[in-house]
Amino acid sequence: YDTFQISDGTAGNAQAQANAILTPFSGRDLSTVSSAELTALQNMREAAETAETAQFNPAIAAASGAAKTALQNGKIKNKVLKLTLEVQGLQIQAAQGKNTASQITAETTKLNNNIALDTKAAGQASKGVV
Repeated sequence: YDTFQISDGTAGNAQAQANAILTPFSGRDLSTVSSAELTALQNMREAAETAETAQFNPAIAAASGAAKTALQNGKIKNKVLKLTLEVQGLQIQAAQGKNTASQITAETTKLNNNIALDTKAAGQASKGVV
């Protein structure tokens, strides 16, 4: 997780940072993505989710003031990463014949909500948990 997390720095650019991680899939026929690549992508999403629940949530609960705000911004950026990975995985599965349309819609809605929160906090400090 520490090799691809995007939570440190400042808020406001999470979407671009998350999309940069997906560069290997950019412009690619997603039906050609190997099962090993899909599994790696899903493992990355799971790592981001674990960071959210096992690390961000307790750190935010224990923090206060500016430190708490920075961790909350980091958690939002982490959610953008997690949901971007999730949507990409679902799009790959769809391209390979699995019906994931309703999941894509639901996860894209969550993603867009978190992108809006990140954009609203643009310029504020953002802190990761690793």
